[in-house]
Amino acid sequence: MYLKGAYINTAIYETTDLKVGDESATISLQVIPKYFHAAGALHGSVYFKLLDDAAFFAVQSLVDDVFVLTTTFNIHLLRPVVSGLILSEGKVQFKSKQLFVAESKLFNQEGKLLATGTGEFVKSGIALTEEIGYR
Repeated sequence: MYLKGAYINTAIYETTDLKVGDESATISLQVIPKYFHAAGALHGSVYFKLLDDAAFFAVQSLVDDVFVLTTTFNIHLLRPVVSGLILSEGKVQFKSKQLFVAESKLFNQEGKLLATGTGEFVKSGIALTEEIGYR
């Protein structure tokens, strides 16, 4: 689903890798200059994408029949990034029948915290299929 079905991940973020666990997910990205804003550091949209995606897949690991949707997501940017491998780790914090809350943290190779995020996710009416990424 992540690398084959979502073309943004192969067209724009080609250095991305994903590992999904039980109520958790880790996404790595090798930072390259095409991800930078005009001041020469990682653009905030990349922080958001990695944090949201890690939290999303942590939640999606619990739901095997339908696609989950992000309803809200808040991020806190803590440090600039200019190079290296970065890791986004997502974990489910709350789960009910329809609503899920997950948090994610973004780290550099040395383990320094770069950003945090928290989001709410809900089940959609979109069935998981081979095209979307049924597991």
